[in-house]
Amino acid sequence: MKNLLKYGWGLVVAVASLPAQGQDLMARQAPIDVKLRAVDSVSIGRLLKAEATEEPAIDLYQSWSHNSVFNPDCTRPIECKIDLRQFCMPSDSRVVNSHYGYRRQFRRQHFGTDIKGYMGDTIRSVFGGKVRVVKNEPAGFGKYVVIRHPNGLETIYGHMAKQFVAEDQVVEVGEPIGLVGLTGRTTGPHIHFETRLLNEKIDPEILFDFEAGDIRGDFYVFRSNGCSQLMAAHEVSKLPDVAPVLAEAKAEESRAYQQKKMERSARSRVYKVRTGDTLSKIAKKHGVTVDQLCRLNHISRTKMLKPGQILKCS
Repeated sequence: MKNLLKYGWGLVVAVASLPAQGQDLMARQAPIDVKLRAVDSVSIGRLLKAEATEEPAIDLYQSWSHNSVFNPDCTRPIECKIDLRQFCMPSDSRVVNSHYGYRRQFRRQHFGTDIKGYMGDTIRSVFGGKVRVVKNEPAGFGKYVVIRHPNGLETIYGHMAKQFVAEDQVVEVGEPIGLVGLTGRTTGPHIHFETRLLNEKIDPEILFDFEAGDIRGDFYVFRSNGCSQLMAAHEVSKLPDVAPVLAEAKAEESRAYQQKKMERSARSRVYKVRTGDTLSKIAKKHGVTVDQLCRLNHISRTKMLKPGQILKCS
């Protein structure tokens, strides 16, 4: 009887301990799951960062050209939020020699900020991104580099003595891209620094405080209506979503383009005769033969044309 009671008591203790053992097992497994999730998050973050630098601001820019600073086929967005928080000074110097704006002594507009430098000083990329242009323009920028960044900005660095990067090269924030020089149209060694968004020139000193070596706000919210502004991160998060407005604007732009294309096509199919026109002259202008022009309009080659007469050309 005692043995039976002893056995029964042991069985009760064993059954009661099962939940505790299960909890211990779950506790041992939980950190593994957390670690796996952390690894996944890091991997996804790295993948997204790699995609952003390989094809920076692909949602804004329709083309990737090595030809010049100017971007072909660019349409300004209604609104664009530019994240400035990863900014790095382009050089160790914090002295501005010349500001953005009209220069009376040269009678021309200055579209950048000239940062004082000495021959051979290192020039760095202010954000991570991808190098779009590496060229030499003796009558202007001299040796210069254009970098497109994932935040939508393109930055230009002019008058370099030497360029360290190549076109299509991915660069990190703060990575050396060249040396301060005297190339191009300049009177002394400095960095000519520009910031642009889809060909829209933005005064760099609106975005950055070069004397302090810092940004003037977390975000620069660019608006095509001229009401652009600097904002803190918590303020940007409260802005309404303009994606539907952008989509409708693009659709409207596409419809307008197609309408103009149809109108041009319709105009090219007919021609209003002017004084001095001949069948051969009209045919040559519209890429058809005189015989084709005659057949389309049911006239002969000797037909006298009258000013104001409408001819079919296709």
